[in-house]
Amino acid sequence: MHSSRLLGIVLFSCIAFAQLAEAKSVSFSGYQWEVRSGQGGPGPNSWDDRNVWVDANGHLHLRIAWRDGRWTTAEVYMPQQRLGFGTYQFKVIGRPDLFDDNLVLGLFNYTRPDVGPDATNEIDIEFAKWGGSQSQMGNWAVYPAVTGVTYSHQAYPISLGGTYSTHRFQWSSQQVFFQALHGHQDGNVNQMASWLFNPPDFVQRIPQSPLPVHMNFWLFQGRAPKNGQEAEIVIAEFKFIPAP
Repeated sequence: MHSSRLLGIVLFSCIAFAQLAEAKSVSFSGYQWEVRSGQGGPGPNSWDDRNVWVDANGHLHLRIAWRDGRWTTAEVYMPQQRLGFGTYQFKVIGRPDLFDDNLVLGLFNYTRPDVGPDATNEIDIEFAKWGGSQSQMGNWAVYPAVTGVTYSHQAYPISLGGTYSTHRFQWSSQQVFFQALHGHQDGNVNQMASWLFNPPDFVQRIPQSPLPVHMNFWLFQGRAPKNGQEAEIVIAEFKFIPAP
């Protein structure tokens, strides 16, 4: 092989390895999170690692921003760790009830290839009006453990009196219990809404395997915000309490 061609291949391999090695990660709420970058779904969207950071208070910021001539979005996820049955709690700072019609905030577990394909094994807390087609901003969903079974969804209205809210789901093999509450809390006061999903065929309809946690802030079908404004949401804390 020609020496200059060999050198080019070596340099390209080194650059590619360096890019992989430099994937951004952040430490938040006692866990390590990888920050997504590149193109892809949902949306599709342009994921930019500059839209994610942790501030001096230890709060995670997710931003939708106009960068380099396009709208860019944010996502973090656990690259290795998978959490199982237990309580998943997110303390949010911001006003998801006032989001633009095309904004989506997702707080969720998500499948892996060895567990099941897309549209299975997912438990969602989402805030979205799906382009304006739905009046309620609050959304809960449970995707089945197997293919061929439809997912289950519950929408609810939310109206916040301030910028603090707490959102959680308790996941067991037989049911998923969702709650939305005013303020930052570990209790059950000032509840906005709740939903108990406990189907008789729970082995099929409820994920049964540990899954990594994701948090993302994105644009429905990749559409620009209708108001043309950038947006930001803050996650003050993520907490996982394993089931007994």
